[in-house]
Amino acid sequence: MGTIVERPRGDGTTAFMAKIILKQKGKVAHRESKTFDRRPAASAWIDKREKELAQPGALDRVKVDDPPLKDVIATYIADSLKEAGRTKGQVLASIQEDEIADLHCSAIGSPQLVDFARRLARTREASTVGNYLSHLSEVFTVARPAWGYPLDTRAIDDARIVAKRLGLIGRSKARERRPTIEELETLMTFFAGRKATAAPMTKLTAFAIFSTRRQEEITRITWADLDEEHSRVLVRDMKNPTEKTGNDVWCDLPPEALAIIQTMPRGKGAIFPYKPDTIGLAFREACALKEIEDLRFHDLRHEGISRLFELGWNIPHVAAVSGHRSWQNLKRYTHIRQRADKYAGWKWHTIVAPGKEKAEE
Repeated sequence: MGTIVERPRGDGTTAFMAKIILKQKGKVAHRESKTFDRRPAASAWIDKREKELAQPGALDRVKVDDPPLKDVIATYIADSLKEAGRTKGQVLASIQEDEIADLHCSAIGSPQLVDFARRLARTREASTVGNYLSHLSEVFTVARPAWGYPLDTRAIDDARIVAKRLGLIGRSKARERRPTIEELETLMTFFAGRKATAAPMTKLTAFAIFSTRRQEEITRITWADLDEEHSRVLVRDMKNPTEKTGNDVWCDLPPEALAIIQTMPRGKGAIFPYKPDTIGLAFREACALKEIEDLRFHDLRHEGISRLFELGWNIPHVAAVSGHRSWQNLKRYTHIRQRADKYAGWKWHTIVAPGKEKAEE
């Protein structure tokens, strides 16, 4: 017997979840649900689905070959030899909480996927919605050939085309936020006053700027990855649009960045043995306490790359530091003209790397 449950949505509308639970010998043998905007549609789906499940052998086929999407995602995560990155893991976990995850594979077509994109677009930017569909597409690509689950890759391809045409997905807007010297002075002074046992945010902030490294990349660098003689470091699992795991890239270290590394305690593990979330939280809290608006730790990478262009470096030279494979992504900086180094004589050079004088460019 099917039931319909009303659910209020964040936008003030009501969703009608149709639920079917079938029992055999007193135990639940199958359950599934689907959400509709109108109660009559939910009731019609229950009638249609119950008739389908009443056919000989239908229940056995559903149990074996047509699991709900949330179970397919769980199988994808469990069977993958590559550990999902933090963002991908969060996205897949979030999808498992959405109503689309309760649908069985055979019930998911492009209309359901477009509706999923619409729900996401209510609270997320177009670029984020695109990332959700991209990660979900990977699950669809693997599901049929690997496990025989009836997820249609054409459905999600069509849904991405429609979502793009409707403006539900799109490219992220390039951030142009750069910290001012005054803002950095405020942050560095605040970080310098923290407990000695806390993560050295003065060093981490300065290193992020001068190395142009991302938050997670900083914490993955080990002493074994450092080529001190040639002033470079092996950045493991560097972020890449098509591949992350195993994407290891040698990146040059500007002298200011190398000087900071040389002040860290030598060992066999990570040079900066801190968790990315700890660094991010400390930076956000400092900005909030000091009323510095709209500044993120990742903006320090943009600041560092911009600075290199301001020093008169060309695209290949900058790419050797930033790790960009495609120079196309660095063309957004070509409007920057050479000017004086705003970090020349910066007092924090000698504070974060005492005894290491700032090298000339």
